[in-house]
Amino acid sequence: MSNSANEKRILKIMCEYCDSIDRGDLDATAALFAEGAWGIKGDLAEGAAAVRAVLANVTLYDGVPNTRHLMSNVQVEIDRDGAGASASCCITVMQCVAGDFPMQAIFIGTYHDRFKQQNQQWSFVERVIDPDLVGDMSRHRSDMA
Repeated sequence: MSNSANEKRILKIMCEYCDSIDRGDLDATAALFAEGAWGIKGDLAEGAAAVRAVLANVTLYDGVPNTRHLMSNVQVEIDRDGAGASASCCITVMQCVAGDFPMQAIFIGTYHDRFKQQNQQWSFVERVIDPDLVGDMSRHRSDMA
């Protein structure tokens, strides 16, 4: 498979992470880390069950967190052997809760990712979230209220 095709598959996984959180499907988000680790730099949860336990803190409004995760400056590099890859991107999380919380950026940082390929399928090995600017996360996570 070409590097271009691999990059597209990896980008699809990166987007699925953002989309699954924004649609409130936290089980799907956690499943992306079935064989991987996820979390804030220095505090990673390993495996889907551990990731899902951390995601239990996400506040949902009628089943969704009223967020939009926006990736920019995405860079993907396939390892020489084609069995692994790394990626990074800037992440901005916007949130709005009607009548209570006007639309605003609540988080800006960087995702640092590692991926592996097995049987032509890519999966997360690790997503390290490196915060740069943290705003009012009180409507997004119950542990930050």
